[in-house]
Amino acid sequence: MKQVLIIDDAPRIRERIAALLAESREIRVIGQAGSGRDAIDAVQRLRPDTVILDIGLPDTSGIELLKAFKTSYPEMTVIMLTNFDNARYRQLCRRLGADHFLSKTMEFEKIVDAVIDNPAH
Repeated sequence: MKQVLIIDDAPRIRERIAALLAESREIRVIGQAGSGRDAIDAVQRLRPDTVILDIGLPDTSGIELLKAFKTSYPEMTVIMLTNFDNARYRQLCRRLGADHFLSKTMEFEKIVDAVIDNPAH
């Protein structure tokens, strides 16, 4: 079972993601975080298989968190889910190790498949 941490500054988005993931028996949401500081604490404490990470957080950039997570936990799957859907961000996140990059507006429904189908876990 995939253990997932959701990191997004919008509580409604976190709840929507959690509800979507709850439909799969292969996924368990083990936590949520709304800031970079909370995300770092949650990753250290919970050790998720997968994080779903927004780029825009109030106290740091999700890109900085992506770098930190992939450095400290290279086996962890990182799925970027953001409104910042442009080629520059997509390429940067891929270069920094993001396993998936999904647009909140165009690819939200692909979250479950991205979590389940990741071959690394």
